[in-house]
Amino acid sequence: MPLEPEVEAILKQLEGAGGPPLPEMTPEVAREAFAGMLPLQGLPEAVAAVEDHAVPGPGGNVPVRVYRPENAGQPSPVVFLIHGGGWVIMDIASHDPLCRALANEAGCTVVAADYRRAPEARFPAAVDDCYAVLQWIAREGAATGIDPERIAVAGDSAGGNLAAVMALLARSNGGPGLVGQVLHCPATDSASDTNSYSDNADGYMLTADSMEWFWGHYLGTDGDGSKPDASPLRARTLAGLPPALVQTAEFDPLLDDGRVYADRLREDGVPVTYTEYSGMVHDPWLMFGAVPKARLAVDEAAKFLGQCFANG
Repeated sequence: MPLEPEVEAILKQLEGAGGPPLPEMTPEVAREAFAGMLPLQGLPEAVAAVEDHAVPGPGGNVPVRVYRPENAGQPSPVVFLIHGGGWVIMDIASHDPLCRALANEAGCTVVAADYRRAPEARFPAAVDDCYAVLQWIAREGAATGIDPERIAVAGDSAGGNLAAVMALLARSNGGPGLVGQVLHCPATDSASDTNSYSDNADGYMLTADSMEWFWGHYLGTDGDGSKPDASPLRARTLAGLPPALVQTAEFDPLLDDGRVYADRLREDGVPVTYTEYSGMVHDPWLMFGAVPKARLAVDEAAKFLGQCFANG
């Protein structure tokens, strides 16, 4: 399939803006550069309330933001939405419009977290912070109007990686119980050796070289990418995990990461919905305000979450 016309226009704009490729940037410069993509999510929707909390974590307090829509009800189901950005470049503000849209459309509370980023804090710092937040949701949620029996996890790209890892940790540690997981263009294996890494290596926003840069900052020189907490695809079994929605993009180096993970989930008996978005590049969620097909990916995620909450 050809690129969606709106995506092609965005790629041309980025090419025309010039600047060095990501692997030639420092993390600090990259963070500033990618902040300019926020308008692609559109204007932030109004929600009933936005609350900031500080959750104790292994490396200090983790900043957490809670979005409550008008129609959530009490107690409210909740999705822990973990932001992407290669574990390096994005933060709690970069996904604000997405959090608001999902809260409103899925009719649930959304919790977002500013987990520690690499290279200042390498693997497993992000994993540890996110699991501390997930435990906080289950432990303190009832006191804040959240239903601890209806918790889901979701994430895009590196956030999809972390959401998959949260599901594995919750299973291994006996909780918190999860009713669903949404993995959007997830990175699932640090090996980065699939066909889609070759087919979509360059020219489609996220490049294979950029993923090498991300994994390098995340793992460092001595990090073990073979651990399931880093590469969930390496888990011995995926049996017993909650129902999953896995979304991928046709022109994405991570296409096969998501597709193969969905296959593994299905083989191990986990209910899976898999959708490949044709004509799209990496992370449609981050352009849902500018690309109609990207909005469809958000709509599908919201509908899936609603079904998980209804069944939970």
